[in-house]
Amino acid sequence: MAEITAALVKELREKSGVGMMDCKKALQETDGDINAAIDWLRAKGLSKAAKKADRVAAEGLIAVATRHAGSGESAAVIEFNAETDFVARNELFQQAANKIAIVALDHTDVDSVNAAPLDGATVQDLVTNLVATIGENMHVRRVATLSVGEGVVASYVHNAVATNLGKIGVLVGIESGADHAKLRELGRKIAMHIAATSPLSLDESSLDPAAIEKERAVLTEKAKEEGRPDNMIEKIVSGQIAKFQKEVVLTKQPFVMNPDQTIEQLVADTAKELGAPIKLVGFVRMGLGEGVEKPVGMDFAEEVASMTKA
Repeated sequence: MAEITAALVKELREKSGVGMMDCKKALQETDGDINAAIDWLRAKGLSKAAKKADRVAAEGLIAVATRHAGSGESAAVIEFNAETDFVARNELFQQAANKIAIVALDHTDVDSVNAAPLDGATVQDLVTNLVATIGENMHVRRVATLSVGEGVVASYVHNAVATNLGKIGVLVGIESGADHAKLRELGRKIAMHIAATSPLSLDESSLDPAAIEKERAVLTEKAKEEGRPDNMIEKIVSGQIAKFQKEVVLTKQPFVMNPDQTIEQLVADTAKELGAPIKLVGFVRMGLGEGVEKPVGMDFAEEVASMTKA
Protein backbone atom coordinates (compact mmCIF):
# COMPACT_ATOMS: atom_id res chain seq x y z
CA MET A 1 0.00 0.00 0.00
CA ALA A 2 1.48 3.32 -1.06
CA GLU A 3 1.94 6.01 1.61
CA ILE A 4 -0.82 8.60 1.28
CA THR A 5 1.01 11.80 2.16
CA ALA A 6 -0.48 15.22 2.79
CA ALA A 7 1.29 16.48 -0.33
CA LEU A 8 -0.33 13.77 -2.43
CA VAL A 9 -3.77 14.58 -1.03
CA LYS A 10 -3.17 18.28 -1.69
CA GLU A 11 -2.23 17.56 -5.29
CA LEU A 12 -5.42 15.55 -5.87
CA ARG A 13 -7.52 18.20 -4.15
CA GLU A 14 -6.16 20.94 -6.40
CA LYS A 15 -6.71 18.84 -9.51
CA SER A 16 -10.21 17.64 -8.69
CA GLY A 17 -11.75 20.39 -6.58
CA VAL A 18 -12.93 17.74 -4.10
CA GLY A 19 -12.63 17.94 -0.31
CA MET A 20 -9.68 16.60 1.65
CA MET A 21 -11.28 13.52 3.16
CA ASP A 22 -12.76 12.34 -0.14
CA CYS A 23 -9.37 12.84 -1.80
CA LYS A 24 -7.68 10.83 0.93
CA LYS A 25 -10.24 8.03 0.50
CA ALA A 26 -9.80 8.04 -3.28
CA LEU A 27 -6.02 7.72 -2.97
CA GLN A 28 -6.38 4.89 -0.45
CA GLU A 29 -8.72 3.06 -2.83
CA THR A 30 -6.31 3.47 -5.77
CA ASP A 31 -3.02 2.86 -3.99
CA GLY A 32 -1.88 6.45 -4.42
CA ASP A 33 -2.40 6.66 -8.19
CA ILE A 34 -3.48 10.27 -8.91
CA ASN A 35 -5.07 9.58 -12.31
CA ALA A 36 -6.92 6.52 -11.05
CA ALA A 37 -8.06 8.53 -8.02
CA ILE A 38 -9.55 11.21 -10.29
CA ASP A 39 -11.51 8.52 -12.14
CA TRP A 40 -12.60 7.04 -8.78
CA LEU A 41 -13.94 10.42 -7.69
CA ARG A 42 -15.77 10.83 -11.00
CA ALA A 43 -17.34 7.38 -10.64
CA LYS A 44 -18.55 8.36 -7.17
CA GLY A 45 -20.01 11.58 -8.56
CA LEU A 46 -17.74 13.62 -6.31
CA SER A 47 -15.41 15.37 -8.72
CA LYS A 48 -16.28 19.01 -9.27
CA ALA A 49 -13.63 19.45 -11.91
CA ALA A 50 -13.32 16.22 -13.85
CA LYS A 51 -11.69 17.94 -16.80
CA LYS A 52 -9.07 19.71 -14.69
CA ALA A 53 -6.59 16.91 -14.28
CA ASP A 54 -4.14 19.09 -16.18
CA ARG A 55 -4.16 22.59 -14.78
CA VAL A 56 -3.06 25.63 -16.76
CA ALA A 57 -0.06 26.94 -14.88
CA ALA A 58 2.87 28.16 -16.99
CA GLU A 59 2.93 31.75 -18.18
CA GLY A 60 4.13 33.02 -21.54
CA LEU A 61 2.53 33.03 -24.97
CA ILE A 62 1.10 30.85 -27.71
CA ALA A 63 2.29 32.06 -31.13
CA VAL A 64 1.14 31.08 -34.61
CA ALA A 65 2.65 31.59 -38.06
CA THR A 66 1.29 30.79 -41.53
CA ARG A 67 2.96 30.44 -44.92
CA HIS A 68 1.47 30.18 -48.41
CA ALA A 69 2.82 27.36 -50.58
CA GLY A 70 1.41 27.46 -54.10
CA SER A 71 -2.25 26.53 -53.88
CA GLY A 72 -1.82 25.28 -50.32
CA GLU A 73 -0.61 26.52 -46.96
CA SER A 74 1.30 25.45 -43.88
CA ALA A 75 1.11 26.80 -40.35
CA ALA A 76 2.82 26.33 -37.01
CA VAL A 77 1.86 26.97 -33.40
CA ILE A 78 4.29 27.10 -30.48
CA GLU A 79 4.14 27.50 -26.72
CA PHE A 80 6.85 29.82 -25.41
CA ASN A 81 6.91 29.81 -21.60
CA ALA A 82 8.19 32.26 -19.02
CA GLU A 83 7.73 32.51 -15.27
CA THR A 84 5.32 35.45 -15.12
CA ASP A 85 2.55 37.00 -17.17
CA PHE A 86 4.44 40.29 -16.86
CA VAL A 87 7.17 38.92 -19.11
CA ALA A 88 4.57 37.80 -21.66
CA ARG A 89 3.75 41.49 -22.13
CA ASN A 90 7.40 42.34 -22.77
CA GLU A 91 8.01 43.44 -26.38
CA LEU A 92 11.29 41.50 -26.65
CA PHE A 93 9.56 38.32 -25.48
CA GLN A 94 6.73 38.84 -27.98
CA GLN A 95 9.15 39.47 -30.84
CA ALA A 96 11.01 36.28 -29.97
CA ALA A 97 7.78 34.27 -29.86
CA ASN A 98 6.84 35.48 -33.35
CA LYS A 99 10.28 34.65 -34.75
CA ILE A 100 10.29 31.18 -33.21
CA ALA A 101 6.83 30.43 -34.63
CA ILE A 102 8.11 31.30 -38.11
CA VAL A 103 11.11 29.01 -37.62
CA ALA A 104 8.72 26.23 -36.52
CA LEU A 105 7.12 26.22 -39.97
CA ASP A 106 10.05 24.08 -41.10
CA HIS A 107 10.34 21.84 -38.02
CA THR A 108 8.16 19.37 -36.16
CA ASP A 109 9.65 19.14 -32.66
CA VAL A 110 11.12 21.33 -29.94
CA ASP A 111 14.69 20.02 -30.25
CA SER A 112 14.93 20.78 -33.97
CA VAL A 113 13.39 24.23 -33.45
CA ASN A 114 15.90 25.06 -30.69
CA ALA A 115 18.78 23.97 -32.94
CA ALA A 116 17.50 25.87 -35.99
CA PRO A 117 19.39 28.94 -37.23
CA LEU A 118 17.96 32.36 -36.35
CA ASP A 119 19.51 35.82 -36.64
CA GLY A 120 23.03 34.50 -37.11
CA ALA A 121 22.81 32.07 -34.18
CA THR A 122 20.21 29.50 -33.10
CA VAL A 123 16.79 29.68 -31.50
CA GLN A 124 18.30 28.34 -28.28
CA ASP A 125 20.90 31.12 -28.34
CA LEU A 126 18.11 33.67 -28.72
CA VAL A 127 16.27 32.20 -25.74
CA THR A 128 19.44 32.06 -23.62
CA ASN A 129 20.21 35.70 -24.35
CA LEU A 130 16.63 36.65 -23.58
CA VAL A 131 16.87 34.91 -20.21
CA ALA A 132 19.99 36.95 -19.43
CA THR A 133 18.33 40.18 -20.57
CA ILE A 134 14.92 39.81 -18.92
CA GLY A 135 15.98 37.78 -15.91
CA GLU A 136 13.42 34.98 -15.98
CA ASN A 137 13.68 31.36 -16.97
CA MET A 138 11.96 30.65 -20.30
CA HIS A 139 11.83 27.92 -22.91
CA VAL A 140 10.05 26.66 -26.02
CA ARG A 141 7.79 23.95 -24.59
CA ARG A 142 5.71 22.68 -27.52
CA VAL A 143 5.59 22.84 -31.31
CA ALA A 144 2.89 21.65 -33.75
CA THR A 145 2.44 22.09 -37.49
CA LEU A 146 -0.33 21.55 -40.05
CA SER A 147 -0.32 21.79 -43.84
CA VAL A 148 -2.57 21.25 -46.87
CA GLY A 149 -1.61 20.79 -50.51
CA GLU A 150 -4.63 22.72 -51.75
CA GLY A 151 -6.71 24.97 -49.56
CA VAL A 152 -5.97 26.88 -46.38
CA VAL A 153 -4.74 26.44 -42.84
CA ALA A 154 -6.84 28.94 -40.91
CA SER A 155 -5.72 30.18 -37.51
CA TYR A 156 -7.24 31.82 -34.48
CA VAL A 157 -5.63 33.20 -31.33
CA HIS A 158 -7.77 33.61 -28.23
CA ASN A 159 -7.03 36.29 -25.61
CA ALA A 160 -4.66 37.91 -28.08
CA VAL A 161 -2.11 40.36 -26.68
CA ALA A 162 -0.74 41.16 -30.15
CA THR A 163 -1.08 39.84 -33.69
CA ASN A 164 -0.71 36.03 -33.69
CA LEU A 165 0.08 35.99 -29.95
CA GLY A 166 -2.21 34.98 -27.10
CA LYS A 167 -3.27 32.35 -24.57
CA ILE A 168 -4.82 29.77 -26.94
CA GLY A 169 -3.82 29.07 -30.52
CA VAL A 170 -5.81 26.98 -33.00
CA LEU A 171 -5.00 25.78 -36.52
CA VAL A 172 -7.59 24.25 -38.86
CA GLY A 173 -6.63 22.54 -42.11
CA ILE A 174 -9.17 22.70 -44.96
CA GLU A 175 -8.61 21.02 -48.31
CA SER A 176 -10.58 22.54 -51.19
CA GLY A 177 -10.26 24.30 -54.50
CA ALA A 178 -12.84 26.91 -53.42
CA ASP A 179 -12.10 30.59 -52.90
CA HIS A 180 -9.38 30.94 -50.26
CA ALA A 181 -10.96 33.95 -48.59
CA LYS A 182 -14.22 32.04 -48.08
CA LEU A 183 -12.35 28.97 -46.85
CA ARG A 184 -10.38 31.09 -44.39
CA GLU A 185 -13.61 32.59 -43.08
CA LEU A 186 -14.99 29.08 -42.53
CA GLY A 187 -11.75 27.92 -40.97
CA ARG A 188 -11.61 30.83 -38.55
CA LYS A 189 -15.16 30.13 -37.37
CA ILE A 190 -14.29 26.48 -36.78
CA ALA A 191 -11.05 27.49 -35.03
CA MET A 192 -12.99 29.76 -32.67
CA HIS A 193 -15.36 26.84 -32.01
CA ILE A 194 -12.38 24.57 -31.22
CA ALA A 195 -10.89 27.14 -28.86
CA ALA A 196 -14.17 27.10 -26.92
CA THR A 197 -14.97 23.37 -26.95
CA SER A 198 -11.58 21.57 -26.92
CA PRO A 199 -12.59 18.52 -29.01
CA LEU A 200 -10.50 15.36 -28.61
CA SER A 201 -10.54 14.32 -32.27
CA LEU A 202 -11.51 15.41 -35.76
CA ASP A 203 -13.95 12.54 -36.35
CA GLU A 204 -15.08 9.32 -34.71
CA SER A 205 -12.51 7.18 -36.51
CA SER A 206 -9.62 9.22 -35.10
CA LEU A 207 -10.86 9.23 -31.49
CA ASP A 208 -8.37 7.41 -29.27
CA PRO A 209 -9.89 4.02 -28.29
CA ALA A 210 -8.17 4.37 -24.92
CA ALA A 211 -10.19 7.53 -24.22
CA ILE A 212 -13.41 5.68 -24.99
CA GLU A 213 -12.52 2.71 -22.79
CA LYS A 214 -11.49 4.98 -19.94
CA GLU A 215 -14.81 6.81 -20.14
CA ARG A 216 -16.67 3.48 -20.37
CA ALA A 217 -14.97 2.23 -17.21
CA VAL A 218 -15.83 5.40 -15.30
CA LEU A 219 -19.46 5.39 -16.48
CA THR A 220 -19.87 1.69 -15.68
CA GLU A 221 -18.59 2.18 -12.15
CA LYS A 222 -20.80 5.24 -11.71
CA ALA A 223 -23.86 3.29 -12.87
CA LYS A 224 -23.07 0.59 -10.31
CA GLU A 225 -22.69 3.20 -7.57
CA GLU A 226 -26.11 4.61 -8.53
CA GLY A 227 -27.62 1.16 -8.04
CA ARG A 228 -28.61 0.56 -11.67
CA PRO A 229 -29.65 -3.04 -12.47
CA ASP A 230 -26.77 -5.16 -13.78
CA ASN A 231 -28.73 -6.18 -16.87
CA MET A 232 -29.29 -2.52 -17.78
CA ILE A 233 -25.81 -1.12 -17.16
CA GLU A 234 -24.35 -2.05 -20.56
CA LYS A 235 -27.25 -0.41 -22.41
CA ILE A 236 -27.11 2.70 -20.23
CA VAL A 237 -23.36 3.05 -20.64
CA SER A 238 -23.53 2.50 -24.42
CA GLY A 239 -25.97 5.40 -24.69
CA GLN A 240 -23.72 7.58 -22.55
CA ILE A 241 -20.67 6.65 -24.66
CA ALA A 242 -22.53 7.67 -27.82
CA LYS A 243 -23.31 11.00 -26.17
CA PHE A 244 -19.67 11.33 -25.05
CA GLN A 245 -18.46 10.82 -28.62
CA LYS A 246 -20.77 13.55 -29.91
CA GLU A 247 -19.45 15.87 -27.23
CA VAL A 248 -15.75 15.35 -27.96
CA VAL A 249 -15.64 14.68 -31.74
CA LEU A 250 -15.30 17.94 -33.67
CA THR A 251 -17.46 17.08 -36.68
CA LYS A 252 -20.33 15.90 -34.45
CA GLN A 253 -20.31 18.88 -32.09
CA PRO A 254 -23.06 21.52 -32.34
CA PHE A 255 -21.52 24.66 -33.82
CA VAL A 256 -21.17 27.23 -31.02
CA MET A 257 -22.41 30.05 -33.27
CA ASN A 258 -25.44 28.00 -34.35
CA PRO A 259 -26.21 25.06 -32.03
CA ASP A 260 -28.85 23.76 -34.46
CA GLN A 261 -26.04 22.94 -36.90
CA THR A 262 -23.14 20.53 -36.35
CA ILE A 263 -19.64 21.29 -37.61
CA GLU A 264 -20.13 18.51 -40.16
CA GLN A 265 -23.27 20.23 -41.43
CA LEU A 266 -21.55 23.62 -41.45
CA VAL A 267 -18.84 22.26 -43.76
CA ALA A 268 -21.38 20.55 -46.03
CA ASP A 269 -23.55 23.67 -46.26
CA THR A 270 -20.52 25.84 -47.06
CA ALA A 271 -19.37 23.39 -49.75
CA LYS A 272 -22.81 23.57 -51.34
CA GLU A 273 -22.75 27.36 -51.17
CA LEU A 274 -19.28 27.62 -52.74
CA GLY A 275 -19.90 24.90 -55.31
CA ALA A 276 -16.80 22.87 -54.45
CA PRO A 277 -15.94 19.93 -52.15
CA ILE A 278 -14.55 20.91 -48.75
CA LYS A 279 -12.72 18.54 -46.43
CA LEU A 280 -11.54 19.16 -42.89
CA VAL A 281 -8.19 17.39 -42.68
CA GLY A 282 -7.04 18.24 -39.18
CA PHE A 283 -6.76 20.71 -36.36
CA VAL A 284 -4.38 21.71 -33.59
CA ARG A 285 -5.42 23.38 -30.33
CA MET A 286 -2.72 24.58 -27.96
CA GLY A 287 -3.56 26.28 -24.66
CA LEU A 288 -0.96 28.04 -22.56
CA GLY A 289 0.35 25.97 -19.67
CA GLU A 290 -1.68 22.82 -20.31
CA GLY A 291 -0.36 20.01 -18.14
CA VAL A 292 1.99 22.18 -16.07
CA GLU A 293 1.18 22.42 -12.38
CA LYS A 294 1.18 25.87 -10.80
CA PRO A 295 1.53 26.47 -7.04
CA VAL A 296 -1.76 27.69 -5.58
CA GLY A 297 -1.64 30.33 -2.89
CA MET A 298 -3.74 28.82 -0.09
CA ASP A 299 -3.54 28.03 3.60
CA PHE A 300 -3.23 24.26 3.75
CA ALA A 301 -2.35 23.81 7.44
CA GLU A 302 -5.87 23.53 8.82
CA GLU A 303 -6.93 21.01 6.21
CA VAL A 304 -3.84 18.87 6.86
CA ALA A 305 -4.57 18.96 10.59
CA SER A 306 -8.14 17.83 10.06
CA MET A 307 -7.01 15.05 7.75
CA THR A 308 -4.40 13.67 10.13
CA LYS A 309 -6.93 13.61 12.97
CA ALA A 310 -9.34 11.47 10.96
